[in-house]
Amino acid sequence: MPFVSRLPGIALAYEFLAGEGPLVMFCPGYASDMEGTKALALEAWCRAQGRAMLRFDYAGHGKSGGVFIENGIGDWAADAALVLEQIAPERDVVLVGSSMGGWISLLLGPKLGARLKGMVLLAPAPDFTAAMLAVELPAAMKEEIQKTGVIYKPSDYGDPLPFSLKLIERSAAFLVMTSRIEVACKVRILHGMKDDAVAWRQSLKLLENLASNDVRLTFIKDGDHRLSAPEELALLTATLAETILS
Repeated sequence: MPFVSRLPGIALAYEFLAGEGPLVMFCPGYASDMEGTKALALEAWCRAQGRAMLRFDYAGHGKSGGVFIENGIGDWAADAALVLEQIAPERDVVLVGSSMGGWISLLLGPKLGARLKGMVLLAPAPDFTAAMLAVELPAAMKEEIQKTGVIYKPSDYGDPLPFSLKLIERSAAFLVMTSRIEVACKVRILHGMKDDAVAWRQSLKLLENLASNDVRLTFIKDGDHRLSAPEELALLTATLAETILS
């Protein structure tokens, strides 16, 4: 397993598939990693098409070093930028961001300038930390996170997920939904209407905020937050193909 290092000595795991460009870079979601169903489905598609792909783990995720609850969006966005610039510093890029990875993509994309050739967002969750603290957490959990520094929320997709006060504090300077998002490339958004983690209406607001005029939003009526059913993975790869080739 190859790694790149970020300070202070945290090793970030990645996998690079050589091939034609633009490079497909997958940004996973909160507490997810580069071995997830969507990441591997995308890699299989890229391998079959002879296309380059980069997948990686943020600090505290998967096979990377670091402590999960000590990081926030700013740290993980910096991880994404560091891995890309270490592995493929001059390649054109299509970003694929799942859930929190959508937020990461919206932070990384504008920095790439003309290198950014497209973006595919799956149930994107920009600014979820602000929403969580403002309206989503019950009063008892808000009190607990202030007192202990971390809470654990039940998840329909596995073990309870930790949410730390550091996550909220280290993400506050990286909110993107409060102003125009300077992404000018083709953007495709897929969102399940049975998503109980990120409301599908959030993607309507995101569509409005994006500077690009080439934005398409597809709702999957029976889709949940994972969007990992076979037909949803087929839609994902078809959307990626359209984004790259058209």
